[in-house]
Amino acid sequence: MEKILVSACLAGVPCRYDGRSKDSPQALGQVGAGRAVVVCPEGAGGLPTPRPPAEIVGGDGADVLDGRARVVDATGADCTEAFLDGARQALAAAEAAGARRALLMARSPSCGCGRIYDGTFTGELRPGDGVTAALLRRAGIAVEAV
Repeated sequence: MEKILVSACLAGVPCRYDGRSKDSPQALGQVGAGRAVVVCPEGAGGLPTPRPPAEIVGGDGADVLDGRARVVDATGADCTEAFLDGARQALAAAEAAGARRALLMARSPSCGCGRIYDGTFTGELRPGDGVTAALLRRAGIAVEAV
């Protein structure tokens, strides 16, 4: 049975920055079928729930991976290392399970695919991936945002 990496918040785990989940019928279907590898990269990286919202400043997830951008929370604290650690742990979980696809939380600085918040905390979006999505893509894992 093919496994798929799933953002924990989409699978009903209350791990988002605001302490809530964002249940997705698609993700819950994967969990119910026994195909999901459920991961919250931010929690895996050691960030608490709830926590201040964070955004990528100076680029996107690929830029964070390459050291050209940082992840900063709304209080101004730099949480880049936690995001990098969580991304590495998510990739390790996907690889251990043989997952070649990921179903991720849209717009997240970890899991966003294609569009993420722009780093100004104003709700504006910009093109790009979150840190985990970028790392998964580099490893050849197909990512999809929900």
